[in-house]
Amino acid sequence: MAQAWKCAGLRWTGEGPVLTWVGGRGSALSRGKRVAFGVVEGGVRTCVGARGHACPVRAGVTGRSTGARCEECARLDRAHSVAADTIADDPRPYRVYLAWFGPGLVKVGITAYERGAARLLEQGAVCFSWLGCGPLMSARRTEELLRAALGVPDRIPYAHKRAVRAGLPGTEAERAAEIAELHARAVALGGWPESLTPEPFRGVDHAGVFGIEGDGRGPAAVGEVAGLVAGGAIGGELVAAAGPDLHLATERGVVVLDTRLMTGWELVSAEGEPCAVPVRELRRAAGVQDGLF
Repeated sequence: MAQAWKCAGLRWTGEGPVLTWVGGRGSALSRGKRVAFGVVEGGVRTCVGARGHACPVRAGVTGRSTGARCEECARLDRAHSVAADTIADDPRPYRVYLAWFGPGLVKVGITAYERGAARLLEQGAVCFSWLGCGPLMSARRTEELLRAALGVPDRIPYAHKRAVRAGLPGTEAERAAEIAELHARAVALGGWPESLTPEPFRGVDHAGVFGIEGDGRGPAAVGEVAGLVAGGAIGGELVAAAGPDLHLATERGVVVLDTRLMTGWELVSAEGEPCAVPVRELRRAAGVQDGLF
């Protein structure tokens, strides 16, 4: 029997996306590379635990869950996260940012200074700009101020991000226009915490890193994996990667695989097996034409 591995998620580095595996191994991904794996026949997807600890009961989780955690482990993970606003004494500096995922899809968020742009790559931000830097609670208060004053959210569903990727503007200037305007409005607001140092607008574009612009872009995605199943398999050429999503050219067309669906399963290498996992039609944003991806 082929050796089975458990995926620990997709991580972005300065060299690009890397699939990580329980035990510390990593598989670097590059466009044009074939990505293929199968789920162990008769396998069961189990909870990945929380905060680096295994699930004490090895609870089963549904194949359609992107969190891959049981209810109790999900609660523990949220309770100790910066996003849940439960950590007030983190001494590290934090940055506030504006991120753009497509027309009309802008969010405000915070990330630890030491992480650089990793959080933005993980979220699939097509372009972004820093707004300011300071202590955690100052960054959090600024985030809340901007959410209320500018009317931008702090979360955008991945389904919305995927829906607009095929129709993104063609130049960096066009892609940065929305956050440039919002950055100017944000700087003009009063009420920023004194301990937060504002940063000038400097748009950073990830479209080339993701493989969704220029002559090297692949065909538009036609479907997305709805979930993995025991005994299922998927394989294809990697034509793009954004956030946790891999765009794979399969015999069924380009299919988007959210790598968060891989965690918790025992996986084995695959070769020429057909795409044998549930795939649903990819929702497109209104007005998006085929072939622009």
